[in-house]
Amino acid sequence: MLDTLFFDFIDLAKELQPKVVIAENVKGMLMGEARSYVRKIYKEFDDAGYYVNHWLFNSADMGVPQKRERVLFISLRKDLATPFLKSVDMFTILPELKLNFNEKHILWKDIKEDTTQPKLTETLLEYWENKQDGDIDLSGAAMRLKGIVSCFNNKFLFDNKVSNTVTGGEKCVLWDIPRMRTDTEIIKCSSFPLDYDFNGINVGYVCGMSVPPIMIGKIVEKIYEQWLSKI
Repeated sequence: MLDTLFFDFIDLAKELQPKVVIAENVKGMLMGEARSYVRKIYKEFDDAGYYVNHWLFNSADMGVPQKRERVLFISLRKDLATPFLKSVDMFTILPELKLNFNEKHILWKDIKEDTTQPKLTETLLEYWENKQDGDIDLSGAAMRLKGIVSCFNNKFLFDNKVSNTVTGGEKCVLWDIPRMRTDTEIIKCSSFPLDYDFNGINVGYVCGMSVPPIMIGKIVEKIYEQWLSKI
């Protein structure tokens, strides 16, 4: 079950006892009733012998050419944490870790290819031809033309903005050219090496289900500089 996978991961950390544990999840877990899930994560990490804190990051701020907001839980084993402990508030002590990122944003036009492929389907092309200023996806055209609720996942890519998030069911559409993203563009958006071997698996799916390598690399650099290099 997906709702227990996170805790299976913590159980594995409890068994292996690595110095640092990094776990990732979607932004939505910080909202509404999902916050009780976060409290349980904190308790499970504590029981496993770790101090834990979480951050909400946008990959665009780390030099990744897509807007991808993800929650990162970063934990340090308690027996190693003493030199880094700071008071967060009256009731909380945690190992200090400064994670500030402000890389220049890479815009969609900076990685966009000069091609008309892959083309849109006949239906999506009809919607695309009837887009209007202010539309952020094809759903507005679908409603205007056929009165149907559809195509919310067909987000527009604008030259002067950072690319939308790559998802497992990749469906983004260019605003100025009637086509989808190419596999190479998806790979660039996700900061994977261009020669990465996807082993025949759909590129959009792999990239959409993965933390961008540059994103996690920037975080790991900070953890090494501030914690691991001093242990």
